[in-house]
Amino acid sequence: MRDTPLSNCERDFLLKAIQETKRLDGRQTYDYRSIKISFGTDYGCCFVDLGKTRIMAQVSCELITPKENRPNEGLIFFNIELSPMASPAFEMGRQSELLVKLNRQLERCLRNSKCIDTESLCVVSGEKVWQIRVDVHLLNHDGNLMDAASIAAIAGLCHFRRPDVGIQGEEVTVYSTEERDPIPLSIYHMPICVSFSFFQQGTYLLVDPCEREERVMDGLLMIAMNKHREICSIQSSGGIMLLKDQVLRCSKIASVKVSEITELINKALENDKKARKTGGKFGFAESLPQERITALKTDVSHVEMSDVKEKANEIVQRAEVPPQTVPSPVLTAPGTGQVGEGLENSWGLEEEEEEEDETVELKMELEEGHEEKGKGDVVVISDSDSEEEDVVILNQVTTKEKASSSNQQGAVASKQQQKKKKKKKRGQ
Repeated sequence: MRDTPLSNCERDFLLKAIQETKRLDGRQTYDYRSIKISFGTDYGCCFVDLGKTRIMAQVSCELITPKENRPNEGLIFFNIELSPMASPAFEMGRQSELLVKLNRQLERCLRNSKCIDTESLCVVSGEKVWQIRVDVHLLNHDGNLMDAASIAAIAGLCHFRRPDVGIQGEEVTVYSTEERDPIPLSIYHMPICVSFSFFQQGTYLLVDPCEREERVMDGLLMIAMNKHREICSIQSSGGIMLLKDQVLRCSKIASVKVSEITELINKALENDKKARKTGGKFGFAESLPQERITALKTDVSHVEMSDVKEKANEIVQRAEVPPQTVPSPVLTAPGTGQVGEGLENSWGLEEEEEEEDETVELKMELEEGHEEKGKGDVVVISDSDSEEEDVVILNQVTTKEKASSSNQQGAVASKQQQKKKKKKKRGQ
């Protein structure tokens, strides 16, 4: 299983909240999450929502040859599927420890407790019996899978109808639902699992743990019980030592929870039966308007739409007027562009920037020299990347000023030649 690890901060937060008798979803210590039971179009198809945990159970049947040691009894087969659609921790094609554990616990809860009359599944002794198959598919994982799986399986078995069978000599005829009404299974009682999680070596107890609470728990106790307060199976995991008083306390809590869940299952079965008799919508047709096709759905939030236009006009009036023109990009140098003001251009090399700074300083020196003399205009220095010497162009000057300007021109030329030599050395 590719399980995402829980951070130490989350673990400490959960344990601290449990010590203060608080839970993430606002429940009390012994409260269950909301349970919702619905049935599909076919008989034996059941959907159970335990909070955000969603499970589908599908019951089917077929005629097979019975076992030699029990020729008069039918068979019951359970199969649980944990798909990656429910949680990224599950992998396809691999039987994890959790899958094996859930499958064995479900068999102990339903098959070993003799909740179904297997002798009523016999068609011809030693030749033909019914095999009942219960496929449990996990649609979304949010903790406490065993309780949701047991509710979905027993509700699907109560809702299932097998086809009627006629026997004439050695011939066995299976009638369709149009020819004869299907026959329900003979169910003695409805065992339901109730899970208890223990924290800090049994100091704190929670009912119906969610997925995050299961990660920080020290141990788990599952009790399968029916409404007659008969314990069908019990299993403890996690390596914690429980006292006799703790087990008795959990059994009393489980008896109350099982009676409430049994009433909920019976009400759901009665509602489905009435809908089928009156010709109302049920199954897939009922799921369409209620948007219950997917595993999860968003909660409906009612929004007041009476004064929408007035509020929209107020917001528009308060808002600032957007600018009509878009500012053009800043051109700091030929061939470069910047969007927005105050940005530095990082396209050029540092060496070229240093050379540009030196040429600007030389220009400023020449301008200052001409301003002091009061004669002549601005000196223009053409700078190029070619290997030829830079040309210095001066406006008309007198013969007296030629000497001073020639000296300055020589200084500029010597500096330019030094730069060219440096460039050649760097290129080599």
